[in-house]
Amino acid sequence: MRELVRVVLDDGYEFGEAADGVECVELARRSRPDLLVLDLMLPGKGGLEVLAELRSDRVLTRLSVVVVSAWNHLEGDAVAAGADRFLAKPFEPSDLRAAVAELLGAG
Repeated sequence: MRELVRVVLDDGYEFGEAADGVECVELARRSRPDLLVLDLMLPGKGGLEVLAELRSDRVLTRLSVVVVSAWNHLEGDAVAAGADRFLAKPFEPSDLRAAVAELLGAG
């Protein structure tokens, strides 16, 4: 999934990648990205837990988050936890590009 996101968005964006939820939170705190593309199914710490932790961090509370997940039934939970957008897998690459552009103010 990380490779797919990189390929879909490989047009001028800088990327950081995390292999699991714990690494994701650590990387976000260290690098302070503008946007995070987050899957809900992550080893170590699930995506909803990651999202809640990021939203409780006053430095990262405004971080834009696009959740991509095959767990469509959790869309409401993801939005309630602070996701700015939810894309159900499989998603159209153009939908991801549009969500990212809109959240970064380029759309």
